[in-house]
Amino acid sequence: MTTDMTKSPDPSGPAGTAPVGPSPAGPSPAGTAPAGPAPTAEQAHAALAALRAEIGKAVVGNDNAVLYLVLALLCRGHVLLEGVPGVAKTLLVRALATALELEHTRVQFTPDLMPGDVTGSQIYDPHSAEFTFRQGPVFTNLLLADEINRTPPKTQSALLESMEERQVSVDGRPRPLPDPFVVVATQNPIEQEGTYPLPEAQLDRFLFKVDITLPGREDEFHILARHASGFDPRDLTAAGLRPVAGAGHIAAARAAVGAVTVAPEVLAYIVDLCRATRSAPAVRHGASTRGATALLAAARALAWLNGRGFTTPDDVKFVATAVLRHRLQLRPEAELDGVTAEGLLAGLLHSVPVPV
Repeated sequence: MTTDMTKSPDPSGPAGTAPVGPSPAGPSPAGTAPAGPAPTAEQAHAALAALRAEIGKAVVGNDNAVLYLVLALLCRGHVLLEGVPGVAKTLLVRALATALELEHTRVQFTPDLMPGDVTGSQIYDPHSAEFTFRQGPVFTNLLLADEINRTPPKTQSALLESMEERQVSVDGRPRPLPDPFVVVATQNPIEQEGTYPLPEAQLDRFLFKVDITLPGREDEFHILARHASGFDPRDLTAAGLRPVAGAGHIAAARAAVGAVTVAPEVLAYIVDLCRATRSAPAVRHGASTRGATALLAAARALAWLNGRGFTTPDDVKFVATAVLRHRLQLRPEAELDGVTAEGLLAGLLHSVPVPV
């Protein structure tokens, strides 16, 4: 097992807002609020816009993945990043951690990793003749679970309580985790030897499943140009990344997201969309009610990031695939016919009536 725990220094204060969409508007001098009163919703909005721009100093392309990571922070959700090796999955999370004034830990999941290596365990102290609890790397704000599918289900399941209840129970005693607490896990979809597919119960704990794809030609050119000019992905501080948002901004943003209104027609659209996944012929098990509530939370957070106090069907459609793709279990015969969760969701988003 490999763990790496760091905590960022104090950042400077935010300095304005930036438009939010599939890609950030560009670098911003904004940072975190100075010590003192809790940040306002406007300051939180500015800090999160700066967060996306700051990550862009290290990661080229994959702007939607950055957006989903920010949404997960607002929704108290977790993210599963899937992509072939070498597409900057780990770099993306390290850049997020560097740009946040939060404690973060990286765990390299391996076949010999034990549950106690993640959650912590009781250690006998010969001097006091008592057992004391030694916290595991899960006691952090941002946990990077690298290659999570390379560890057996017994260890994978050690994260279930942590992800859902925000606590770890050892010897019958619940131990709360810090707030915020977000798990960002990565996995490789093409190399299956020596891997253990995540069980459905574990997958359902992730708010988003995001596919990290190979960059386009222009993005790949910019990546190589950065490396040619001296960019070192192992030293993000030298690349100019600095903390621009903290726990106070996230708390203020979450409170503001909770005030975003959702019309009954939009609620009905979410319900109809999730129910359509359950009745699709190619689906063995569709999205649960947990999936519907996750879709609602993500749509509200996106509406707030886009500067609105109300949610629209377009917000729901934008996040629907990332929220639902990993919650659908296709029938074996459908998979043999080439049906994919993404393709099925695209059809449902086209066919389910949209409120006007």
